[in-house]
Amino acid sequence: MTLSIKDIQAPISDEMKAFEHKFRQFMKSDVMLLDQIMNYIIRRKGKQLRPMFVFLSAGVCGNITESTHRGGALIELLHTATLVHDDVVDDSNYRRGFFSVNALWKNKIAVLVGDYLLSRGLLLSVDHQEFDILKIVSTAVRELSEGELLQIEKARRLDINEEVYYQIIRQKTASLIASCCAVGASSVGAGEEMVKRMHAFGEKVGMAFQIKDDLFDYGEDEIGKPLGIDIKEKKMTLPLIYALNRAPWLEKRRIINIIRNESHKPKKVTEVIDFVKQSGGLQYAQEVMQRYVEEARSLLADFSDSPHRRSLEQLVQYTIERSK
Repeated sequence: MTLSIKDIQAPISDEMKAFEHKFRQFMKSDVMLLDQIMNYIIRRKGKQLRPMFVFLSAGVCGNITESTHRGGALIELLHTATLVHDDVVDDSNYRRGFFSVNALWKNKIAVLVGDYLLSRGLLLSVDHQEFDILKIVSTAVRELSEGELLQIEKARRLDINEEVYYQIIRQKTASLIASCCAVGASSVGAGEEMVKRMHAFGEKVGMAFQIKDDLFDYGEDEIGKPLGIDIKEKKMTLPLIYALNRAPWLEKRRIINIIRNESHKPKKVTEVIDFVKQSGGLQYAQEVMQRYVEEARSLLADFSDSPHRRSLEQLVQYTIERSK
């Protein structure tokens, strides 16, 4: 990969530094235990792709404002709340290589922390009467929850077709990136049409982002061992759906039986991975991912050339070229 996150951040580097400080302030609490947990969460933050989408989208549509900072913080607060709750639901002890909140402080505290983050985000918008931004993000959180529940429902029956798969990833992944771009536009006073265009742009990027995640399941890690995490969790991803749709009936039944009853066996997971690779599932998923990227780029084409637009285009490329 030729570009790093630091390169892409160049037009908004000052804003991102200021945002980091402001975000810490937004998360502060007078309760010592809560403040300790907030500091722990901040220290293990990821690449901050979501605030980058907010600031770059704002820069494409106008001049970055305090409202942009609050919009970025709202998304990060609500997103962090969903991650904390997800770790409780999944009984996961790790997040980004660190101990999860529930692993260190137990489930009850983790749920309450998630609730606190959610309320801080909502109040941030309400206190400044930024109801348009609040509506955009709240809609995304609703869609995210619906997408997760739809995936759980379908995983029980393993009957996901491509149409349902696209609905799931649009809700559980693309909706949040779409809200980042729409919030960025709304925060600088962009008109309704421009906000809708940026939302559509973010949705296309989010679809490509999730398909890239699906492809990681069929990659190899540093010791050459197949990953297959999605298969173990009985998640029907695009490469697998494509392969099953093109398999003879008996082969399809055999693979579904492995996923349903034997996905805890490493050799059987490898068998499914080989089946998908031989069926052209990876190539098909890459083609679909690239199509979403091209559609996203076309939505940016109407905006005038600027450092922010160029960085946004580079960020799109980064999402499909990343190695994790």
